[in-house]
Amino acid sequence: MIQDKNLQNPIHSGFNAQSTTTDVIKGIDLTGKTVIITGGYAGIGLETTKTLVSAGAQVIVPARDIEKATRNLSGIQNIEIEQLDLIDPISIDSFAKKFLSSDRKLDLLINNAGIMWVPLRRDSRGIESQLATNYLGQFQLTARLWPALKKANGARVINVSSYGHQMAPFDFDDPNFENREYQTLLGYGQSKTASNLFAVELDAKAKAFNVRAYSLHPGSVYGTDLGREEPIELFKQLGTHDADGNIKPEVEASLKTIPQGAATTVWCATSPLLDTIGGVYCENCDIAEIDNGQIEHRFDQPSTIRGVQYYSLDKGNAERLWKLSEEMTGIHFNVE
Repeated sequence: MIQDKNLQNPIHSGFNAQSTTTDVIKGIDLTGKTVIITGGYAGIGLETTKTLVSAGAQVIVPARDIEKATRNLSGIQNIEIEQLDLIDPISIDSFAKKFLSSDRKLDLLINNAGIMWVPLRRDSRGIESQLATNYLGQFQLTARLWPALKKANGARVINVSSYGHQMAPFDFDDPNFENREYQTLLGYGQSKTASNLFAVELDAKAKAFNVRAYSLHPGSVYGTDLGREEPIELFKQLGTHDADGNIKPEVEASLKTIPQGAATTVWCATSPLLDTIGGVYCENCDIAEIDNGQIEHRFDQPSTIRGVQYYSLDKGNAERLWKLSEEMTGIHFNVE
């Protein structure tokens, strides 16, 4: 069953798919707030960083590519850049240890970084790379930063997930594709389902400490580098590109801009409407509608790529995944 089925319904936030980060952040003051945004130096992560800094926040950007982060964040005030590779458990621990040593509270942890469309790769533990990066990395990072989140007395954890969770539930029997054929979209979908389930269980455990958790779909966004490894044949199959591999003009025109794509992250991070709500999956700057089969999805019509599946909000799945995540990472994430 879902954590609270009644909560997973749109709340008529006043925003929509066309809303931008500028719209959402209007009137929000983040002075004195400390924020960590993984991948906050490219695409919607960079837009999120700029927006929260503009509202007064101090933003730490953990980066796998320090040179790229330094270049992209040049000229932006109140930024700290630190080394972090989410697929490397040692790197995660080193980053978290350094942050905790500063004795700061952490008001917002935005788990934004992720990978997609990659061939079968495994980390040093033998874990499939999309699961390791998109989910287990954020599980470990959140666990390590828990003392600082609790200290904030009002923190939020935001998992940037995806409609891609609809491509696959979590396979508890074979999460690392050891006994089934690897398909990159199944790996991606599973990792995003895991991210949704993590928000459900984290919120259930952490709300007693005034920490709330959310997952979200940014929308179909034009201009990010998430699909940099995607074979062009897959784009053609989805109906978004023509025979020459060029995006169809009508599809491009219907995609979100980066400021629109980052808006839901910013809304989840700052909206007072969510002060008493957590563990929900959001899209288009609102809580998403549960997909009971009533939504017709067409990849050549990006506005139809919406909704959330029951299996990615199921409390039993969330509890089971938490335990498996502790086993896979070797980390006992005790929320107390």
